[in-house]
Amino acid sequence: MPEALAASPPARPLWKTFGLFLGPLVLTNMLQALSGTLNNIYVGQMLGVGALAAVASFFPLLLLFISFVIGLGAGASVLTGQAWGAKDTGKVRAIAGTVLYAGFLLGVAIGGAGMWLAEPMLLLLGTPADVLPQAVAYARVMFATLPLLFVSMLAAAVLRGVGDTVTPLLSLGVSSAIILVLTPALIQGWAGLPALGITGGAWATLAANAASLLWLGVYLRRRGRPLAPARSFWRQLRLSPDVLKPVVRLGFPTGLFFITGSLADLALLRLVNGYGSHATAAWGAVSQVMAYVQFPAISIAIAASVLAAQAIGGGRLQQIDEVTRIGLGMNLALTGTLAVLVLVFSRAIVGLFITDPQVVALAASLLHITVWASLIFGLASVFTSVMRASGTVLVPTLISLGCLSLLLFPLGWAFSQTFGLRGIWMSYPATYAVALLLQTTYFFVIWKKKPIYKMV
Repeated sequence: MPEALAASPPARPLWKTFGLFLGPLVLTNMLQALSGTLNNIYVGQMLGVGALAAVASFFPLLLLFISFVIGLGAGASVLTGQAWGAKDTGKVRAIAGTVLYAGFLLGVAIGGAGMWLAEPMLLLLGTPADVLPQAVAYARVMFATLPLLFVSMLAAAVLRGVGDTVTPLLSLGVSSAIILVLTPALIQGWAGLPALGITGGAWATLAANAASLLWLGVYLRRRGRPLAPARSFWRQLRLSPDVLKPVVRLGFPTGLFFITGSLADLALLRLVNGYGSHATAAWGAVSQVMAYVQFPAISIAIAASVLAAQAIGGGRLQQIDEVTRIGLGMNLALTGTLAVLVLVFSRAIVGLFITDPQVVALAASLLHITVWASLIFGLASVFTSVMRASGTVLVPTLISLGCLSLLLFPLGWAFSQTFGLRGIWMSYPATYAVALLLQTTYFFVIWKKKPIYKMV
């Protein structure tokens, strides 16, 4: 199947190609989130609330460091997509070699520093003293997993650049299955394995990433894929400044977007905490639900970026408008349908996370306000992704970062003065609506009049 998504003009309609690319990508994102959720359930049920709090204390740090790799992967997907569209397999291998090597070195650097500085960083985050030793132990093992984790994420990004979303899904399936079986075994010491307690989940993650990368290499070689780790591929595992520079230029804004969004969310959380523990619990439940609602929107943006990049690389510029229309339509259909379902079944969905009737009612009412933000976010992301595929990065990035940094928190504070707690959540759809208006205006009024379709 992935070979059918190659550079030559597809025999099937583009919307079918888009859908074939998108389906496994959505499943991959959902499986990634579900794996993490179930891992937390293991820790909480087997080791108690203190252990779960220790794991949660490390989570913000992990998100921060992964943001850089998400950005690098976004740039790699665009560059790979253009090279694949131009049928330049040599360049595809060069991009893969540079990106994977850079990701490994970055993982070694961050992982090594993190193992050394785990305790000071967790103290800086205000980790409670009673869970600090467990949090430090867990963090140090998780930092050791970063080199392999970064390589896994970047390998998936490069494969998506050549139109293959099935192989990353299968690889993640291998990793997730190992984590789900090995985590409880290492926590409790089943089947003769050592009882590692809270670090059992981290060691399971390390083993799973190593096994999935090994499986990926064997799978690609057996299928005879261009990115299989053959002798010629290993020679290209080196840092090429000519390749790395455009990857970083394209990907840095995406990473910065996720970092800025995380910081803005933390600022809003401080406002929410002022309304008491019920409000904080509702925030947690709403955030969990919204993460799943946003998966289609994020996946559609990735698909639009890759397919637009392949079209540009293959000289099929007439497909750019079609990719944009399909991306917008799929957002309305998929993300919109999911938003309606969440709206209708909000109480039942929130009840999966919390049991207090008051908090359930509060969280359900907040979902009614904020669920539409995902749809608006998805529409704006299609425009930014298509423009990024052409090498247009600066203005779309300034719009996105400007709205997150200059509107989200001020609007949350201002709305809360009039509407109370619910006003904080109103800031999300309001901020994304402004971003959508600005991105749409720039796309049609400026970029479309003089588009720059270039290989980067």
